[in-house]
Amino acid sequence: MTADDVNNFVVYCKKIQPQSQENIKRFFEGVIAFPYDKELLLQAYLFLNIKQIFPSCCELLLFEKSPIADYTDLGKCDFVYLTSFGKIFIVETKFIDTEATGATERKRRNKHRNKVFEQVITLKSRFSQYWNIKLDQLECAVFTTDPEIAWRGNGVNVITKSILIDKLEYWRMNYSRICPADTLREQESGGGSAVDGFPGIKQLPFRSQK
Repeated sequence: MTADDVNNFVVYCKKIQPQSQENIKRFFEGVIAFPYDKELLLQAYLFLNIKQIFPSCCELLLFEKSPIADYTDLGKCDFVYLTSFGKIFIVETKFIDTEATGATERKRRNKHRNKVFEQVITLKSRFSQYWNIKLDQLECAVFTTDPEIAWRGNGVNVITKSILIDKLEYWRMNYSRICPADTLREQESGGGSAVDGFPGIKQLPFRSQK
């Protein structure tokens, strides 16, 4: 993958997702104020703490978009970042309920663990094939609420990170202390325009697909 290939991909990303980084930030801060979707809350945590979780990530290119032009039936990426090394970094997230008990819930957790790895590995392959990106220029990771996924990345070249559910909730409850008050007020009053830039997220259609 050459520098021109990277530039072409970045241009494509800006065409299909033109929102500024600031607007995306405001959207996720709105999610914190109204945590109506646990998966989105997990994604908000990731976006707002990306440098601490995945330090090489420097610019968000895609969020909940298909990596292959208009082929949305092939699946959407949760996050695609450009790294400080000029690589493409794919992150799939999954809120896994580690607090629920019972045999059914254990099976559900295992299914979710397998699914999130399957998704990110498949996306990496599709990126490489469609965009002619060499595999060594692609990195992929999963971010969940389940620390049990840590070992599953071994041998498949997937970086694994997680946050416990109680720590995620503690962060949500305390974020207002560090989030600018005017940003939260704007979101609460309905004046924020960041969500308007994500029409698909308003109805959350992708939540039922994952």
